[in-house]
Amino acid sequence: MSFDGVFTHGMVSELSETLVSGRISKIHQPYENEIILVIRTKGKNHKLLLSAHPSYTRVQLTEIAYANPETPPNFVMMLRKFLEGAILEQIHQVNNDRVIHFTFTKRDELGDLQNIVLIVELMGRHSTIVLINKENGKILDAIKHIGSSQNSYRSLLPGAEYIDPPKQEQENPFSANNEKVFELLSKAIELNGSYLQKNFQGLGKDTADELAFQLNERPNEKMLVWQSFWTAIEAKTNPTLTITEKKEYFTPLPFASLEGKQEHFESLSQLLDAFYGGKAEKDRVKQQGGELIHKIENELKRNQSKVVKLQQTLADTEHAENYRRDGELLTTFMTQVPKGAEFVELPNYYEEDQLLKIKLNPALTPNQNAQKYFQKYQKLKNAVKVVHGQIEQANQEISYLESVLAQLEIAGPMDIEMIREELIEQEYVKKRGPKKQKQPKKSKPEEFYSSDGSLILVGRNNLQNDQLTLRTAKKTDIWLHAKDIPGSHVIIKDTDPSDNTLREAANLAAYYSKYRLSAQVPVDYVQVKHVHKPNGAKPGYVIYENQKTIYVTPDEQLLETLKRGRDKSV
Repeated sequence: MSFDGVFTHGMVSELSETLVSGRISKIHQPYENEIILVIRTKGKNHKLLLSAHPSYTRVQLTEIAYANPETPPNFVMMLRKFLEGAILEQIHQVNNDRVIHFTFTKRDELGDLQNIVLIVELMGRHSTIVLINKENGKILDAIKHIGSSQNSYRSLLPGAEYIDPPKQEQENPFSANNEKVFELLSKAIELNGSYLQKNFQGLGKDTADELAFQLNERPNEKMLVWQSFWTAIEAKTNPTLTITEKKEYFTPLPFASLEGKQEHFESLSQLLDAFYGGKAEKDRVKQQGGELIHKIENELKRNQSKVVKLQQTLADTEHAENYRRDGELLTTFMTQVPKGAEFVELPNYYEEDQLLKIKLNPALTPNQNAQKYFQKYQKLKNAVKVVHGQIEQANQEISYLESVLAQLEIAGPMDIEMIREELIEQEYVKKRGPKKQKQPKKSKPEEFYSSDGSLILVGRNNLQNDQLTLRTAKKTDIWLHAKDIPGSHVIIKDTDPSDNTLREAANLAAYYSKYRLSAQVPVDYVQVKHVHKPNGAKPGYVIYENQKTIYVTPDEQLLETLKRGRDKSV
């Protein structure tokens, strides 16, 4: 389901019940199109997310952690000026449209009471957030500045008069009288979702299709079905995530027209966290980590090409003795070698004087040709000594780069800067700008609790992996890692964990690896005392011995269960 007028209606009711009369304590703008308002009410802080993201536009309470940028953008500075400490008086939806007005009161420097309205327009790529002075209707600021050259209907610039988005002329399904609804439903040639969308305001495709489905199931009781549907929506009792073969849908109620696995939530906001959390994070990581991914992929290709060339050099060294042989034959039978010839046939005394054809450079003398073969022999002989070491070094480089790519795939937005710092330290990425950057706070390994209550720690980048395995873990703790593939270091803080805990930790090691989408992933486990880091090795690289192997299939549901175990322990 899209965040249509019907879902907006339910969300406004939910937010009003929780937030009205609360006071704003903090305001952040973690990403370009998203605002977090921390509102304290009834002795508890609530994080209100206002998103004008073109793909993930929404308004909700959220439990997801968001990073707070070091330098606040201009828009958030304006919000703090007018809204910090303000009281939320009202949350109002405009008709059944995707427009929400948050009305606040706050005293200015002179002690006069101000009425400020924060307007959120949830309209896909045209979504925006606008701060206005209620008394004069003037825009104080907007998260996206839109001038008259971009939009002839209205400008969204500081100082301009706020103009509402174009109004929809259809009937509001929540307030339309029964006679009008009966007339519209009765005269439909075909009562389907498209017809309902044309005649009633704020219906997304999924909502319209569901309502049409219910109306056609009981064609003789249309008004009863209509009233029951909207009564149930008003009650907002069963927020539902439906997972079909092709798509996921979030709806305020279970929709009979959608077939698939259903999961139910206590609130619309919890439903949206489940639906958008992973999708929005992946999108942010893609945006923030795109530069790093591109850089690492290029380095990976360069090292892979290097290995191919080195292996070719190694293959060439197998023929080194042939170059020495040809040089010796040319030296022995030099008087028989004609000047300016392109090849010569000489008796090979290493193989019973069989004639051997030797290629020559016609521009060189016989002696110079012989010396050329001796030089090739010596070069290849010397190469053998270093090529094996270069191949091993390049393979370690490839292994490290693959581990970074695997971490970027599962990284949250707050992990990206830690990975960037690691890559700067390893000299893959240049430090940004001349000015001194504030060091980011060191992130901590992810914590989980097994069903038996054992603490399980998971490194989310190579610096964390090193810290976790080499410094945090005790020698008797259990260390796990996906076998022979890039992945996270996992530590069970228990000397003798149960088989159940061991399997759950192995599941985490498999999930936080390159093979998280594979079945029967091999995971090695061993006591930490058997894990060692070679001198000069890259971050995250270790060697180990005396390991045992367990095979598991990564299970995201189990991951969520172990996370909930963590939350219960806090």
